Amino acid sequence: MSRLALKDLLFLLPEVEKPKKRLSLKEKLTWTSIVLILYFVLSLIPLYGLNKNYVSRFEALAVLLAAQFGSLITLGIGPIVTGSIVLQLMMGAEIIKIDTQTPEGKNMYEGLHKLFSVAFIFLENGMYVLSGALPPAYPSILISAIMILQLILGGFILMLLDEISSKWGIGSGISLFIVAGVAREIFVQGFSPFSDPSDPSVPYGAIPKIISLLIQGRYIEITWPLLSIIATLIVFALATFLQSINVQVPLSFGRVRGFGIRWPINFMYTSNIPVILTASLVASLQFWGIMLYHANIPILGRYERIESITGGYREVPVSGIAKYLEPPHFALILFYGLTKDFIISTFVYLMLMLSGAVIFSILWTHVGGQDPASVAKQILSSGLSVPGFRRDDRVIERILARYIFPLTVMGGLAVGFLSVFADLFGALSRGTGILLAVMIIYGFYQQVMRTHLEELHPLARKLLSA
Repeated sequence: MSRLALKDLLFLLPEVEKPKKRLSLKEKLTWTSIVLILYFVLSLIPLYGLNKNYVSRFEALAVLLAAQFGSLITLGIGPIVTGSIVLQLMMGAEIIKIDTQTPEGKNMYEGLHKLFSVAFIFLENGMYVLSGALPPAYPSILISAIMILQLILGGFILMLLDEISSKWGIGSGISLFIVAGVAREIFVQGFSPFSDPSDPSVPYGAIPKIISLLIQGRYIEITWPLLSIIATLIVFALATFLQSINVQVPLSFGRVRGFGIRWPINFMYTSNIPVILTASLVASLQFWGIMLYHANIPILGRYERIESITGGYREVPVSGIAKYLEPPHFALILFYGLTKDFIISTFVYLMLMLSGAVIFSILWTHVGGQDPASVAKQILSSGLSVPGFRRDDRVIERILARYIFPLTVMGGLAVGFLSVFADLFGALSRGTGILLAVMIIYGFYQQVMRTHLEELHPLARKLLSA
């Protein structure tokens, strides 16, 4: 396909128009709230034609994908993130060559990202139904087609909501949806007063469960819900601490002698992007595993159907790589002891999260314009330079490379390790989800403060935009 034909194709894709004027902080918060409400509405609309015996699977990964199984957004942001992963890998392998530092290159990248997202919305939702992973109430081509159309519509709406949030609101819609899902999960698992399906004599939420167990004199059983709460607090504290670490490079204004600032380079240099992409990759492998199994191509593993305590059934992996992609949990040792499967699962999950976080950190540094060359140009365009060195982007690039590349790798390793730690110790919701929520909320806070500062002073707006 020629470059001109590709541009024509990208032009046909639906697009949310950018605001024609600078939006105030209040307007951005209003649009963000509207997007959040619409997301919750989508998650509450049941999927017509779904088998009533269907039981949600991949609950832990559903939180990371902002998915609500059995609703219009059963796969959540999965297809959108999968499209982003494939595009970044193709750019990293130089199959697709785009200079994202130019306006034309940025537009081309955004258009390709949308095209890949649309392709995977069709592909993954269609295959999820046709493979039998999402069973229809009646074996009918018409019912299956209706289910696929509903899921594709939900995926399209979610993609457009993400674009609205990015252009009219604050931050990425994908990040907003993840925070919403994690917050809902923490509230349910922490405070739900309803009966636990596995033990109707106690509430489901950790805090009311502890109180109930104390009243009943079942002191030993308090251990696990108490550890879950402690693990949640530890993850919150560690994530907040890591977010606050940075290396400050001294800079000076060339035209104003004696006046300078410090340019902060965060330890978590690529923020939450590597964890989102890595966790989504794990989720995608699980989705593809069950879809391929139902299509009689069990190359990722085989599944067995087990009865659920709430009625209905669910399918769990019993062999292959899919078996070891489930997030490990120390609670399993209490029930089954330290088994070989637990050790293998922990090792595979640890290696996958660490390597994935580092790889996606490096890729995102280049794709997102955070590499030393791009940052050096930003510094020079702001009228800044490094004291004691001439104003040359190559000089600044070499200085920044001493910090950016090591921080990219170490930050990726740290966020990957913290994610595995949180999953192992069973924090409320999923550990990785809580880690992402803390990092996303911190990022939202920084963007809100940035927008507020821009409204206060025109000079600050000019400096921050540079």
